[in-house]
Amino acid sequence: QVQLVESGGGLVQPGGSLRLSCVASEGISMYTLGWYRQAPGKQREVVAAISRGDAHTIHADSVQGRFTITSDDDKTTVYLQMDSLDPEDPSVYYCAATYRWDRAIGGNAEYWGQGTQVTVSS
Repeated sequence: QVQLVESGGGLVQPGGSLRLSCVASEGISMYTLGWYRQAPGKQREVVAAISRGDAHTIHADSVQGRFTITSDDDKTTVYLQMDSLDPEDPSVYYCAATYRWDRAIGGNAEYWGQGTQVTVSS
């Protein structure tokens, strides 16, 4: 099965930037990849998703213009560039992979990483 490992989380001051990475255990060119986040006491929400075939992307309204999802050419890594971070952004961020775009948008992916913590504080 596909395994996903996230990295790049950490502590950043308000207005700062982080880049999250998600590395797959095998080529994932056939998958839609997504980033999700879950703050303490809150439901997990979709942050962004990318179609591996045509690079079509979506971003949540709350992060549009600040966060950008991309993938590399070898189809093994997906990134989330996070700029202008604010106190509403801290949470655990998860990477996920699925065969279907609609499952990515709905948070029903087949494969999930363990998450990486993002903390925004001065």
